[in-house]
Amino acid sequence: MTLFSAILVAAAGCIGVALGDCECGYSISGDDAGYQVFTDLLESDFLHTNYLDSPAADTGWARQTFNMTKELARGTYGEAFVAANAISNEIKDDNVWTGDGRNGGAGGLQLVVSSEVVDDSVQTAEVATMGTDYFYGTFRAGIKVTDVVGTCSAFFWYFNDTQEIDMEFLSAEFNTDNSSFPVNLVLQTPQSRRSGYDASKTGTFDKVNLPFNPTDDFHEYRFDFLADKVLFYADGALLTSMSGSAVPTSSGNILLSHWSNGNSGWSQGPPTEDAVTTLSYVKAYYNSTKVGRERDYTKRCTDPAGEGAVCAIPENDATFFFMYQKNMTGNQTTFQGDDSAAGSNSWSPLVLVAALACSAWALGL
Repeated sequence: MTLFSAILVAAAGCIGVALGDCECGYSISGDDAGYQVFTDLLESDFLHTNYLDSPAADTGWARQTFNMTKELARGTYGEAFVAANAISNEIKDDNVWTGDGRNGGAGGLQLVVSSEVVDDSVQTAEVATMGTDYFYGTFRAGIKVTDVVGTCSAFFWYFNDTQEIDMEFLSAEFNTDNSSFPVNLVLQTPQSRRSGYDASKTGTFDKVNLPFNPTDDFHEYRFDFLADKVLFYADGALLTSMSGSAVPTSSGNILLSHWSNGNSGWSQGPPTEDAVTTLSYVKAYYNSTKVGRERDYTKRCTDPAGEGAVCAIPENDATFFFMYQKNMTGNQTTFQGDDSAAGSNSWSPLVLVAALACSAWALGL
């Protein structure tokens, strides 16, 4: 047996020693959701990092490119989701959390709906997580919605057309004269499919007026996907909840899109000028269904009741990321690509140093 092999064998006996905070997850609490703990996280800081011009396998995010005919899109026009309409516009100063990006305009990830119609389709934008292992969790996004009339901006979780959680903003519905700024909250279900995907004809649709203008600045939009209900929030304030059989039962992925198809009953448009909705971050604290991640959680969480084992998620704090704190995201925040790669055969520097120290003691070195 080599020395390194001996170290790894010895490390197996003491790797249960806490290597940092949060090894048992991240929690929310309150009257609405109760106390919930989620095992994993994905935090994406679009203000300071370009997630789109690197391989998706490295970042977990990818631009979506596909076409929908007007019949499939259920609109006057088709929709063409093009890569060029998802633009990274990060801020150069790491200490700045608002302001113009390097290309001008609000810093962050820009999702553009073009005013020009090409081949009878509106040019639109969408980004999605590559992983589809996002199950119960709390999902949050910093969004500045376009003020250009005729588009739909959406933040959603998706498994299929009958298991979907949506927060949708229709810019044509905004009215500054009477301070009407609604957000449409939707669970797509088999019942909504039978209604032509019109969830307003079911019990899984709610239109709630926001107490602020969503086009003026970034605000945090959030939904908590729990075993028995889905809760929707804006800037930490509960908007509505939905429960029962409409709550999804599978894992899915996270998407953000900005589109228009001329449907007079929904997006309206197309816009008469290019419309830009901007994202500053996405934060997902969730239970992963990846076998590797579940295995890793079992290994690292040796004492859920231990001090610092579970970390409370700060509420409505655009500047806080666990990934920027020391020793609070041990193999929980990096996108790992396929299911088999979730930390099963790799040693992070932190883990290796701790293993070496622990093994040296065990071996009497």
